[in-house]
Amino acid sequence: MAQTPIDRAFDDHKPPEQELVDDCVHCGFCLPSCPTYVLWQEEMDSPRGRIVLMGEGLQEGSELTPTMARHFDNCLGCMACVTACPSGVRYDLLLEDTRQQVERRYPRTPSEKLLRRALFETFPHPGRLRATVPLIVAFRRSGMAARLQRSRLLDRLPLARTLSELAPPVALRDAVRRLPAVTPARGERRGTVGFLQGCVQRAYFGDVNAETVAVLAAEGFEVHAPRAPRCCGALGMHAGQEKDSLPLAKATIEAFERFDHVVVNAAGCGSAIKDYGHLLRDDPAWRDRAQAVAAQARDVHELLAAVEPRAERRPVEMKVAYHDACHLAHAQGVRDQPRELLRAIPGLELLEPAEWELCCGSAGIYNLTRPEAAGELGVRKAENLLATGAEAIASANPGCTLQIAAHLQRKGRPLPVVHPVQLLARSIGAGPRPRRRRARRR
Repeated sequence: MAQTPIDRAFDDHKPPEQELVDDCVHCGFCLPSCPTYVLWQEEMDSPRGRIVLMGEGLQEGSELTPTMARHFDNCLGCMACVTACPSGVRYDLLLEDTRQQVERRYPRTPSEKLLRRALFETFPHPGRLRATVPLIVAFRRSGMAARLQRSRLLDRLPLARTLSELAPPVALRDAVRRLPAVTPARGERRGTVGFLQGCVQRAYFGDVNAETVAVLAAEGFEVHAPRAPRCCGALGMHAGQEKDSLPLAKATIEAFERFDHVVVNAAGCGSAIKDYGHLLRDDPAWRDRAQAVAAQARDVHELLAAVEPRAERRPVEMKVAYHDACHLAHAQGVRDQPRELLRAIPGLELLEPAEWELCCGSAGIYNLTRPEAAGELGVRKAENLLATGAEAIASANPGCTLQIAAHLQRKGRPLPVVHPVQLLARSIGAGPRPRRRRARRR
């Protein structure tokens, strides 16, 4: 049967819902928290402006123009507007559905297609990422990384500069590090959890995963860390790549639905899993299972803050500035729990940077597809963090960690960037001493 021609910008497969569009009253409370509006003062690059465009895309006779697609692409998906909105507008759900429309219906240029395909053929594959570890180590040891960053050549190649600066501070052992399938609880078991290893987190931040498992075990949880799936689908889901993200979401559901909780230590992954019900809402075979796993998902700070501490906290004398990862603070609403855990560490002084709600510019693949805008936000974030006088930065998302370290380096003031759970592990003596994620000195 021939399909009816589409005479509007969005097709009938999961378009943004008109009811959610109508929830926006255009009050403007979102504007000061929106990174792109703060940078450019452009109405169509604000949440309410993009919601207007979403509404237009639902109208008969509308067209998905290059201008409309550009405004949607400019959005970091940080969800700071969700936190700021007094009307409870679900911009997160609107953006997720809109991005799928753009990726499916907008004809990207060959270079855009090539870049996006290269990213999605690399980052959600931890095995492929691990294969890059020896190359990254050699790149740094050769001194080429430092020479390139001092070179004026990279001033004309923002993507190449970004890739060079974001190269993670890995060691050769990261290529072979593996978590045990099961880690028993210390003392009386208080629950069984499934721990999501992630893709980028597993390949480049294996020490964070190891210490997360050690802390959970010290606090009485039996931790299961299945190797499959390779990725939860977050990167593709947040970029509108439905074909990439759906199989990974289903594999994650199958792997983790038997546990009391699905524990996640990367903000973007936790946000994606909690949105599985929305992603699979039209699939009767998976809808209920997706909603159940979404309800079981817990950020590691969320879980630990909800139970009585067991392990003794010993002093960690350090001034630490806490960076709110957007997909933790805004998309999941987890803001107080990481702070509670850090304040419970004796000797640790917790510092709060200005503009905590503004994105650092990482935002999944944003700092690779929009390096100039991401760079402006990265500099702004680094300056705010440095202004606190901190000796270290705590960040609960791998993309944020790499972005912040890169821009601290640009400022010539490298500081350790660690996961909050690593500081907790140091305090309770669980696991190895964390390897500091410090930007390299030139």
